[in-house]
This record gives sequence, C-alpha cells and structure tokens, in this order.
Amino acid sequence: MAIVSKKVSDLSGKEGDDKQFAGVVVRQHPDIDQPKALDVLVPELKSFSDISDDLVIIEVTMPDHTKRDVYVPLEEFNKAAPDMPSVLRNARGTRGRVPGTRVGNGNG
Repeated sequence: MAIVSKKVSDLSGKEGDDKQFAGVVVRQHPDIDQPKALDVLVPELKSFSDISDDLVIIEVTMPDHTKRDVYVPLEEFNKAAPDMPSVLRNARGTRGRVPGTRVGNGNG
C-alpha cells in the first residue's frame, strides 16, 4: 500500500506536480487580517492583471511615527508636483549621508 499526495490549485482545484505551481502570498485584502498563502498553477497567474508598471508605492511616516504604505497610480502621483521627475531626481536618498554634509567631526 502507498500513500499518494496530490497538489491542487487553490483557485481552480486542478491537479499538477510541484514544478507547475507558483506560490502566491496575499499580503493585504479587506477580507483577511493576516497574510495568506495560495498554491496557484502558473497559467492561472494570468488572472491577476499586473499594474505594477503604472503603480507607485510610497511609505508615509506620520508625526507620531506610525507608518503605512500607500499605493498611488503613476498618473496621479506625477500630478503632485509640476515636474515630478525632477523632484524625484533631486530628492535625498534613504541611505547614507544627507547631500552637502561632510565626513568628520569638524575639528580639522
């Protein structure tokens, strides 16, 4: 006697072997309060239209230091300033020194 395990898609219930599946983690959705993992056949990924090329993800830190991610369509984000590409090019990076500062303690 042998034990046979089958892998099935959480979306369609169709069977496949491990090499045919992608792992999908749903990080945020109105119906869940924590991330959930799904097993999805690779061709079924087409049902999720990817808008990442037209999406800007920003992290907002409030004065009380709470943070949240905000997802904004690229077109709307670019309307926030008359020349948003220039604003981004000239913005300081999130790593390293602030532009214009020097290394050292100022004593020599």
